[in-house]
Amino acid sequence: MLSDHVIPGDKVDLTEVKSEERVTKNGIIERKTYTSRVFDIISEDEIKVNMPFIDGHIVLLEIGDDYDLCFYSGKGLYQCYGRVTDRYKANNMYVLTVELTSPLRKFQRREYYRLNCILNMKCREVQDQELQELEEVGGNDVRFINTDLTLEDGVIVDISGGGAKFISDRRFERGTKILFVFSLNLNGRFTEYSVIGKIILSESIEGREGEYKNHIQFVNIKDKDREGIIRYIFEEERKIRKKASGIEE
Repeated sequence: MLSDHVIPGDKVDLTEVKSEERVTKNGIIERKTYTSRVFDIISEDEIKVNMPFIDGHIVLLEIGDDYDLCFYSGKGLYQCYGRVTDRYKANNMYVLTVELTSPLRKFQRREYYRLNCILNMKCREVQDQELQELEEVGGNDVRFINTDLTLEDGVIVDISGGGAKFISDRRFERGTKILFVFSLNLNGRFTEYSVIGKIILSESIEGREGEYKNHIQFVNIKDKDREGIIRYIFEEERKIRKKASGIEE
């Protein structure tokens, strides 16, 4: 439960889900992030946070915008997604009301690293009945999902230990669960990953009719799969740094 891990006064980072991205020299994607504090916990899926300040100026976050939230609590780092539903001033304090749109989960700081990449992938929507059957056999053993059904093509354009962004020729409804299949080259050997992802945002791409940018959060992912993804990111970062410095592998 949220209140078991997060309390008023805890620091929280709000990273824009829909924002301009900056790619660093080593290929890591950075997004605009605001730092604030938890003001109050209304319920298990709704909180209030102080409106952030930058250089002494208040930042008026827009109602309806989605954010990746990272809470710095006394029990560790916790992450979830949220949407701003209201903003107001009370007793000379500027406050945001945020609806939490995904479950709270604990994670390591290294999961923040997002690698800019181009990776072929396939996906399809997972039906509620399949998810129910998956829960009955352990919750994250994707082997029990039928992979013989037709999978749609897509391209991963960034990935982290917690989720990914991919381009497809269809728009997905927010909250849709999808089977996400891709391969990563680890130490010269390709390993296939099949994970379940939840659509956080699906939006059309300006100037590219019929193409959509989809943000997903991995759900019920096995620890070994998450570790494999993170290891891949670190290996690719190392290659990029060496190439930038002119060092041959």
